[in-house]
Amino acid sequence: MPVPRRLLPAAVALAAAALLGGCAQVGTALEADDTATRDTDSGEVTAGGRIDVFALSVGDCLDDQSEEQVYDVPVVPCSEPHAYEVFHEAVLPDAAWPGEESVWAAADEACYAAFSDFVGLPYEESVLEFTSYTPTQVSWEEGGDRVVSCIIGEPGVPSTGSLAGAAR
Repeated sequence: MPVPRRLLPAAVALAAAALLGGCAQVGTALEADDTATRDTDSGEVTAGGRIDVFALSVGDCLDDQSEEQVYDVPVVPCSEPHAYEVFHEAVLPDAAWPGEESVWAAADEACYAAFSDFVGLPYEESVLEFTSYTPTQVSWEEGGDRVVSCIIGEPGVPSTGSLAGAAR
């Protein structure tokens, strides 16, 4: 099944609501015994679990997330099989909410521009596909969220290690 380029465009909406909207929604977000562990020096994920979608970093590897709205995402050490990797972050201009379609277009443009440098091949020649986590109107207006997290993977094929320089 191909990964849509905008697999989770609404992903940040509930995360923002959880951060900005009160305790009722936060209770189901991160369970204490399922929180990922990061190395304090490198920031690398050393034990899998879930992390807040706002805490994703370039180089994080994550499992398939099929929910349209998420508070947190399942991450694993990149040495373990995983579906996606965060390969780029872009910060959108600080301005009034431009609209969902404009945010998606800007995210696609930013991820597309970073793709070939990361993979080592142009997008059109690669079997890899990208998607992104994008700001929503709520996270943009109430939380100041301008970050796009670009994620990459090969549809239906788990990766082990980074896809940096994969040239496929």
